Amino acid sequence: MSIYTKTGDKGMTSIFGGKRVPKSAIQIEAIGAVDEASSFLGFALGAEVDKTTRKRLSDIQHDLYQLMGYLAGVKLQDKELMARVSFLEKEIDCMEKALPKLTRFILPQGSEASVRLHLARVAVRRAERQVVHFLKNSQEKLAGSATILQYLNRLSDYLFVLARTFNRGEKIT
Repeated sequence: MSIYTKTGDKGMTSIFGGKRVPKSAIQIEAIGAVDEASSFLGFALGAEVDKTTRKRLSDIQHDLYQLMGYLAGVKLQDKELMARVSFLEKEIDCMEKALPKLTRFILPQGSEASVRLHLARVAVRRAERQVVHFLKNSQEKLAGSATILQYLNRLSDYLFVLARTFNRGEKIT
C-alpha cells in the first residue's frame, strides 16, 4: 500500500467514520496541534532522559493520540483520562517538593532535556488553545471536553515542572 492516496489533493481530509472535512477546519487545526505536541514529546525523548521519564512521556504520547481520536469523533474514555489528570497532578506535587519555590519567571533554557521539554510544553499550550477554539465553536457539544482541557492544562504544568527538575539535576537554576 502506498503512503500517498491523493484523496487530500484538493484540500479535504477524512476523520473518524469516513467524514470528509476541509483541512483548514478548526477541528483539523485542533487535531494537528495535538499531533504537533506529541511530536515535540518525541523530540524531548531524543535527549538523555531516565527510563521512568521515557516511559511517562511515551504514555503521554499515547494519551494524546486518544485525544486526537476524540477530536475526530471517537468516544472518549472520560474516567481513564481523569485518572491520567490525577496521575499528572501527583507527579507534579512530588517533583515540586524537591524543587526550590518559584519566586520569579524562568526562561526556557538550560540542559538539552529541559529545553526540549519546554518546547513540548509550549506545543501543548498551543494545542490547548486550538482545542478550546474548536470546542467553543463546535456545532455539537462533545461529552468529556472539560476533561480534555484539564488534561492538556495539567500536561503543560507537568512538562514545566519536569523541565525544572532536569535543570536542577544538571545544577542549572
